[in-house]
Amino acid sequence: MTKKVPKRMCVSCREMFEKKELKRIVKTPEEEVLYDPTGKKAGKGAYICSNPECFKKLKKSRLLEKHLKTAISPQVYDDLEKALHNES
Repeated sequence: MTKKVPKRMCVSCREMFEKKELKRIVKTPEEEVLYDPTGKKAGKGAYICSNPECFKKLKKSRLLEKHLKTAISPQVYDDLEKALHNES
């Protein structure tokens, strides 16, 4: 019997990927939005694929704010972009 591979959807392009292929952004219980490289931090998560166009769309259309139901400052987007690109 094969093990089931968890899949998640990129909030930007809406495509399904294996969970380990995506980057997780989390809103912690303290209302802080940050990049979660381990994928294990407590809080509401949003996943994004590694396509740079997806991050641009995410930032431009404020999809992350809608998904996490919180306001996100431009500084947080800049920090997320740096973290996502350094990880790739």
